[in-house]
Amino acid sequence: MAAEHGSSQMSKAQVKKRSLVFFLVPHFTMLPFSAAIETLRIANRMLGYPAYVWRLASTDGEKVYSSSGIGIEVNSSLADERRYLGGENRPNMVLVSSGIYVEEFHNKSVNAWLRESYNRGVAVGSLCTGAHVLAQAGLLNGKRCAIHWENLPGFAEAFPQAEVYADLYEVDSNIYTCAGGTASLDMMLNLIGQDFGENLVNRVCEQALTDRVRSPHDRQRLPLRARLGVQNSKVLSIIELMESNLAEPLSLLEIADDAGLSRRQIERLFRQEMGRSPARYYLEIRLDRARHLLVQSSMPVVEVAVACGFVSASHFSKCYRELYNRSPQQERAERKLSMSTARTGVVI
Repeated sequence: MAAEHGSSQMSKAQVKKRSLVFFLVPHFTMLPFSAAIETLRIANRMLGYPAYVWRLASTDGEKVYSSSGIGIEVNSSLADERRYLGGENRPNMVLVSSGIYVEEFHNKSVNAWLRESYNRGVAVGSLCTGAHVLAQAGLLNGKRCAIHWENLPGFAEAFPQAEVYADLYEVDSNIYTCAGGTASLDMMLNLIGQDFGENLVNRVCEQALTDRVRSPHDRQRLPLRARLGVQNSKVLSIIELMESNLAEPLSLLEIADDAGLSRRQIERLFRQEMGRSPARYYLEIRLDRARHLLVQSSMPVVEVAVACGFVSASHFSKCYRELYNRSPQQERAERKLSMSTARTGVVI
């Protein structure tokens, strides 16, 4: 397939360029990072000139290892990037690319650089869990943002002033955040559409073998019906109600009243569709949320218990051990061990 040379038909005034910096956090996720860059590369190919240019940066200018153990060489250090802000190398956009263990990344110099970039009119954004880094820098207070669904519980507890949603991506006041995975492709298509219009977006989609541009508010996860393999609409509506009330669990009587069913009917439906009682299922989804909070935040165990609707830490620990065969404290210890192993470069 021959490259198309749209630039030959453009006047100099029509030629647009945008420069980006991808800041790589250790253990960043490859899929959203590569999807973002490949989308821009394809756009350049369709245009016939480098409308999008980018460089990779890290705190010290050294290679950064992804969560898959692949090391990526970078072009600049944080010190370089702070120096570039005052000159011709200042980018139009900075994107923080991160992944697992992002809650352990703390760097005041990175926070200051991100704030300074934003204050100088540079668009600032994130891929996958990078919203965590933007929130640490204070850039998401009162802003809509997106983060991967798995990290959303811990993020919401850690940064209550951010308006976080389980969307594919969000754009708010020159701040771009996406949930990771292939959502970075959608966010880049949104950017390309702003710069060059729908026609180029469609051509990029054809090259990337994607059949549509997803809306920023498309769901991250499969619908409950597909995810759980459940077809009964009453059961699905009850599960949605449960998932919306984890910190203050509803009684079965309250659930029955909302669903317009009797307790006996709900019990029978859950036994048929879920293979367990509604009380047991409710407990399991509360414990699943607790597990995410334990591994994604530094909240004390007692606060995790309260956030998931348990009246005491001892009852929470008992239920947790029964389901996962380990205590909440052991869960955290295993998390720290896996992080320590990851730092050595061993892929787990």
